[in-house]
Amino acid sequence: MRFVVVRSNAPDCEPTCPEWISAEGTIEAGTPALLKRALKKLGGRKLPVVVDSPGGNVDAALALGRLIRKNKLDIAVGKTRFEGCLPDEKDCIDNDGKGAGYFGTAYADGSICNSACPLMFSGGVRRVVGQWAFLGVHQITTTYVKTKLQYRTTYRVVKGKKKIIGTKVVSRKSAGSYKTYEMSKAVEKRLAAYLKEMGVGQGVLTTMKNTPASGIHQLVPENMLRMSLVTSLDSVDLFTAGTICSANPLPANCREIPANKPAMPTVPTVEAPTAGSEPAEVPPAQPEVMQREQDMRFVVVRGSNPLCNPDCPEWISAEGAITPQTPQKLRQLLDTLGNRRLPVVISSRGGDLFSALAAGRLIHEKKLDVAVARTDFVGCDPAKADCPADDGAYAGLSIDAGVECNSACALMLAGGVRRFVGPQARLSLYPMGQKQVVKTYLEEMAVGPGLFTAIERRSVERQLEPDLMLKVGLTTGPQSVDAMTGGTICKASPKPDNCRMVPSPNAQADAPARL
Repeated sequence: MRFVVVRSNAPDCEPTCPEWISAEGTIEAGTPALLKRALKKLGGRKLPVVVDSPGGNVDAALALGRLIRKNKLDIAVGKTRFEGCLPDEKDCIDNDGKGAGYFGTAYADGSICNSACPLMFSGGVRRVVGQWAFLGVHQITTTYVKTKLQYRTTYRVVKGKKKIIGTKVVSRKSAGSYKTYEMSKAVEKRLAAYLKEMGVGQGVLTTMKNTPASGIHQLVPENMLRMSLVTSLDSVDLFTAGTICSANPLPANCREIPANKPAMPTVPTVEAPTAGSEPAEVPPAQPEVMQREQDMRFVVVRGSNPLCNPDCPEWISAEGAITPQTPQKLRQLLDTLGNRRLPVVISSRGGDLFSALAAGRLIHEKKLDVAVARTDFVGCDPAKADCPADDGAYAGLSIDAGVECNSACALMLAGGVRRFVGPQARLSLYPMGQKQVVKTYLEEMAVGPGLFTAIERRSVERQLEPDLMLKVGLTTGPQSVDAMTGGTICKASPKPDNCRMVPSPNAQADAPARL
């Protein structure tokens, strides 16, 4: 396990931003010493621990939990996505002069705390897991190592009796080992005492004992709360969101770095003309900062083409910037749909790389289709509070003319089963960081290596040609979004999965009277 102090890179949080201790990796015998060293460098500052670990050494996990409790630290299950310098990266100067060694974003999606890790987790004062993180327990595995020792004993005879002067080990050889998957009474007693010390219910220990070592029992949030393993149903954002430093009183893990205060925008001035001179031309007012694209929003839409009623196609509109919250928002929406598979109609200028990969994998897991287009809503905009969904969906039409899917958006698109970028839509890519991560993801999505090669050849963001996208397998056909959302697709046989018949409210009135 590696411990790194991280400062949030959330937009607009400087000069006062939250910081935390990122703890990722396997718990080993020497791990408590590493945490103790990290805490000593902090000089008494109380930063929450954000942990992601498959588990490891039980004794070390207990020591870590006690160390966390002794220093009165909070803990959350989560991962840290770094920006700029990465841990273990040598000679990196990206963060020089910014007042912190590492910058990043903490997120819960897909993070784990399994096996011995929950014992470490129990040491936190406030303990949160969140809906999209996983905490699992199982039976302890104890490994016994047999060692054959040879001694040299020195003695002398005193009055006919041997008197031992000293004993020294002269050789030590391994004689094999064996494992046991049942918790001994001594270990059970020690763990029960530890959990009681930490204020955690004994239900955790019971679940550990009842789960085979070969499996893992993922605890659900409500049960963790009932067992007092978590102190609330919050997620890692409770300790690391950029907005927490606006609270009063200021959280202990918020730190001000005056040098990071954003520079105030300068206001252009126009000098008064002197006598006899021509009046200076006043330049038109320009916005000081380009408006940032809104975070990606997911909405279920029903086609409003009059040709389709009452059997119309439905889709998921995905528009906006890809952020660390994007995978979680998509998962929440998909959970409401049950087993229904609706295509994703996406329009985005890109955003966070790792969040795009997570969203793409979720799309791939759910076997959804994806097309580049935007949705024009009919009637009202879902963003408005007075615009309710009708039978679970908003009315709209899909349009791909001039719509963009850039940089990280293209990777999210790659997760689809069918992937369409019509001739009127645009998809652009440019060389990205984390080359091996991107390459592995594209292979996982069955996209040919030619796309990665095409990305690496580009020094700036450029639009990909339809033939190239089809050749490398980024798109699966030349069709546009209409192949998934057109008003007449529900008349096809077999009927597409995203078609749903909604009885007309006038159906009964329009029906002929029965005699």
